[in-house]
Amino acid sequence: MEKHIQHTTTGHSTQSGSDKATSLSEVLAFPYRSYLYSYPHKTAYRELDPPLPLGPLWERENTDTYFLYMHIPFCAARCGFCNLFTLPDRREDTHERYVDALERQAKQWAPITSRRPYSRFAIGGGTPTLLNEVQLNRLFDIAEHVMGLDPAQASISVETSPDTVTEAKLAIMKERSVDRVSMGIQSFIEAEASAIYRPQKPQEVERALEKLTRYDFPLLNLDLIYGLPGQTVESWIYSLERVLAYEPGEIFIYPLYTRENTIVKPDDIRRQGPDIRMELYKAARETLKSKGYVQYSMRRFAKEQSSSKALLPYSCQEEGMVGLGCGARSYTSEVHYASKYGVSYKATQSIIADYVATERYDVADYGIVLSREEQRRRFILKALLHREGLTLSDYQQRFGTDVMSDYVWLAELLTKGMAELESDEVKQVLRLTEEGLGYSDAIGDWLISAEIREQMEGFVFS
Repeated sequence: MEKHIQHTTTGHSTQSGSDKATSLSEVLAFPYRSYLYSYPHKTAYRELDPPLPLGPLWERENTDTYFLYMHIPFCAARCGFCNLFTLPDRREDTHERYVDALERQAKQWAPITSRRPYSRFAIGGGTPTLLNEVQLNRLFDIAEHVMGLDPAQASISVETSPDTVTEAKLAIMKERSVDRVSMGIQSFIEAEASAIYRPQKPQEVERALEKLTRYDFPLLNLDLIYGLPGQTVESWIYSLERVLAYEPGEIFIYPLYTRENTIVKPDDIRRQGPDIRMELYKAARETLKSKGYVQYSMRRFAKEQSSSKALLPYSCQEEGMVGLGCGARSYTSEVHYASKYGVSYKATQSIIADYVATERYDVADYGIVLSREEQRRRFILKALLHREGLTLSDYQQRFGTDVMSDYVWLAELLTKGMAELESDEVKQVLRLTEEGLGYSDAIGDWLISAEIREQMEGFVFS
């Protein structure tokens, strides 16, 4: 659940409003320069001086429901492509102290965020199922008995990994009304997994999948990565077909990204030869479409889902995100905040230690206050990079102006065939075409403001 932008210094600027220093053509020439999951990215966060008390901050939030997220920043090993906020640490006493701190934080936050019910609850990481059964169960107790989650009206998602799937943990998740289990597989080819420092054997993956399918969770999500060292179209489609054999309701396909702060370096990938990621993406897209999957974003392909729960609605804009745990981000319409961010083992370990030692969690002291400009950009990005598209009247209703006049360069998406403007009697929607969805990462990079880009490029990965 807790995903991040990975971004490289590009040396170009993006202007606000009607001016655009970089043409869309320049950006599309490099479709895998960066990727966007949240905006503004956490590398744009800074010390908030003075810190903001959480009570008044959440009292101003007008969304009808909230999203509750818990971040468990532990995993068995760091994969070669990973620069998420996670620490390889299997020690149960470390996990217990961390969950103690998370519960302490929850007890302080519950009175502040209890104004709205939770429509979604997700536990991500890291690998939450690395926790033992007692600590895993505690997370659900904290959500329900401290934060006030009603599992009968909230969608509940948990991330796992093949090596941590056990009968006991699956039974807990089933008992706690988990709707969606997400597991990263990345590849069924052992040599490809080894090339990204992922100690994973295909037999282990198959064993985990057999257990998961027996428990019949309402939604099984499986992740794969394309562009791995040594990967070919044939080996990529083989992994995809192995995933399809288990009939998951949702499949995410990710292009491989590497950075200087990851174990696998950009030069390691460049030495592999030509970049075939777009070819691999298109091959997967056609395969998934032929199997009845609908494309919802560059990465997400899914079949129609129904729920036995009476789920509360939740805005795709992800405002009202209540993030518990070290590394979790919280979003209000005006302020995004979190713990500090690091990637190296030493930095991550230090940040987690500070979190565990903290007694009070009642202020936001690290984050970003969103200007009106950044609120508009965020609204556009969160809508446009998904299949639903940007409804022009929604933007007008929220900001009081016309989006195509505010950002005249959005029309370039139309002239390049990356988007189309669909109209009916009720509304107009700016929606990426099939071609545009494949270039979502580049388009997202193009939409970042100059101010946020400058802050991101000033971040030092310690």
